[in-house]
Amino acid sequence: MERDSSFSAETADVLSDDALTGVTVIVCASCRDETGSDAHPRAGELLADDTRRAASGEDIRIRSVECLGNCRRRLSAAILRDGCWSYVFGDLSATSGADLVTGAKLFATSTDGLIPWRGRPDSLKRGLVARIPPLDMLKDQI
Repeated sequence: MERDSSFSAETADVLSDDALTGVTVIVCASCRDETGSDAHPRAGELLADDTRRAASGEDIRIRSVECLGNCRRRLSAAILRDGCWSYVFGDLSATSGADLVTGAKLFATSTDGLIPWRGRPDSLKRGLVARIPPLDMLKDQI
């Protein structure tokens, strides 16, 4: 696999449907806002809805889950792609959907299976919680 992810952010605007098909954004629907309110809809549900709106017309899968276990970092989401690193982000806002879609587009165009730093929205730079390698990259240790 080629290891060069240097390309301009404009590349994300000319994606093939095949490239985006493999990307999934998972949003934690149970996340609360900064006040910790139990009000419904929860801030995480609002983020999931905002992400779906931002992805409208794109071939990006948007899924929500009950909990990503990242409660200290408030609103959280993950971006996944088969055979590539997976990313978990926190400290998002209910209106970060467009940033998640931009991150998904950057991920789809990546040639090395990583989301490039250049062109990544600030919320995805500041909010990075973890980058998890694909299982086939792990080496068994005895």
